[in-house]
Amino acid sequence: MITFERKIYQKLLQWKAESQGSEALLIEGAHRIGKSTIVETFAQREYKSYILIDFNDCETSVKKAFDKMSDLNSFFTTLSYTYGVTLYPRNSVIIFDEVQRFPKARQSIKKLVKDGRFDYIETGSLISIYENVKDITIPSEETSIQMYPMDFEEFCQALGKPTICNYIRECFNKGTALERSLHNDAMQLFKQYMLIGGMPQSIAEFLEHSFSFEYSDKRKRSIISLYKKDIQKIKGAYKSKVLSTFLQIPAFLSKHEKRVSLSKIESGINTADTYENTFMWLSNSMITNNCLKCSDPNVGMGLSSDDSAIKCYMGDTGLLFSHAFNENAIARDSLYKQIMNDKLSINKGMLYENTIAQMLTANGHRLYFFTRYNKELHRNDIEIDFLLSDSTSGKVIPLEVKSSKNYTTTSLADFNKIYKKRISKSYIIHPKNYSIKENGTICIPPYMTICL
Repeated sequence: MITFERKIYQKLLQWKAESQGSEALLIEGAHRIGKSTIVETFAQREYKSYILIDFNDCETSVKKAFDKMSDLNSFFTTLSYTYGVTLYPRNSVIIFDEVQRFPKARQSIKKLVKDGRFDYIETGSLISIYENVKDITIPSEETSIQMYPMDFEEFCQALGKPTICNYIRECFNKGTALERSLHNDAMQLFKQYMLIGGMPQSIAEFLEHSFSFEYSDKRKRSIISLYKKDIQKIKGAYKSKVLSTFLQIPAFLSKHEKRVSLSKIESGINTADTYENTFMWLSNSMITNNCLKCSDPNVGMGLSSDDSAIKCYMGDTGLLFSHAFNENAIARDSLYKQIMNDKLSINKGMLYENTIAQMLTANGHRLYFFTRYNKELHRNDIEIDFLLSDSTSGKVIPLEVKSSKNYTTTSLADFNKIYKKRISKSYIIHPKNYSIKENGTICIPPYMTICL
């Protein structure tokens, strides 16, 4: 299997240099995004030796060793003997892979870090960790970072186009359009990213089989099946609702407004609270990127978030594509290529918006949207896809996503009139090249989202 360079590697280097063994590192993320691979690659390159304990499948003797933490010399001897690895003080790292499977290992971090002989890295999926820590003390000697599917820049590098993103940033910073042929190349890469997604295994299958979408699709469907199995393991009473919600994500996103009103999913007492928990589970597991409604657009949008409605985007758009379309109808390579060449009619709006949500999340943005209900018209008359905080100006940035070249901007224009003093700049993301409208709205192609 092909391995890829990941940006998170630099964060691992920073942690190693700054912590000097004073704290463990926990990498949180959804299944199959490449956590184990990048951590093992880091261990191989940056340490004299390492031990990787996979708690999905490890020796019983290893688990029993955590019951005898009073004697750390014996503990380390057990690990060295079991894995056939010599440990070197301050030059070895011990990896707890899928640590949520064995919470006792996470609890031991406090004692192990205090001992100071070795470094420790843990990996796990968020929700599993939270569900399994109620009976243990979370170690304070632990720093955590979140990991996501491969972003657009990592994707371009994997496909042998590492310099195009530098050119994209250069044009964005100068406020100029890309040269036409490079714009077309960048749009093709964006559409490939939209269909293949950022899961390393999906990208590897695409590359290993001569750019075959079909093999990539099969890998994505296996990941979706894995997520369903994870949901089936939920211990809470809302397991069936989480599964139902997960299965409905494509239906939610295929609607024009894409948001979900929690109180209207189904009738019943405390329905909104129950479904809020299901969306929270999906978000905490990092299967989805949830976008909250902001009722008062301002730089502190978290202070005015409205939990009554939510937009639930898939954490990876490639997975959304395979999740949304019937396997027999879409798995064939020829159909993927028809979509790439704009010769097959599908709901591009859903895919575009989900991809932008994925790219914004990878850039560190929390996701918010805005709507205004018009009582006279009995409907929403303003809908803004995304609101970003501009930390430099202390203002907001409204963002509208358009999947076609012909569109209206009534909502954005009305929003800009009402909240003019609160707005830093406005963006429309569309398939065309970079341009600026007479009213100052900046129109950018979707690949320029990496610059926001």
